[in-house]
Amino acid sequence: MARSEREMNTRDKQMRDDAYIPPGVLPEPIPEPGWVFRWIATHIMSKPDNSNVSKKMREGWEPVKAVDQPQMEVLGDASGNIEIGGLMLCKAPEEKMLKRNKYYEKQAENQIVSVDNSFMRESDPRMPLFKDRKTKVTFGTGDN
Repeated sequence: MARSEREMNTRDKQMRDDAYIPPGVLPEPIPEPGWVFRWIATHIMSKPDNSNVSKKMREGWEPVKAVDQPQMEVLGDASGNIEIGGLMLCKAPEEKMLKRNKYYEKQAENQIVSVDNSFMRESDPRMPLFKDRKTKVTFGTGDN
């Protein structure tokens, strides 16, 4: 019995179907160099959340106009902003948001240090709360 060539028995990778991926709830805007995008809540449980919108605008976020993102023009509201289900698409300068993120990372780090210091103040040398964990890396001598 003659053997068939391997090439005839293999499946072509191009014939495989890609898995279905459901669309996200919120569409992704077309990226713009130097800008970051974020969906900001304008309503919570069908009630306007003006304080949140005001705070975000003071942080540097500005509404994205539907004409600036043509693929989302159908989602524009009466004011020309892009809004879906109580969320408005906004953008801010990337550099400003990096500084903002750095500020909040420092705040979180300071809180962790404060909690650790407060916790360690309760430590007693006779029964420490933390055991110093030290690791040591050794290399075998090859005698085995």
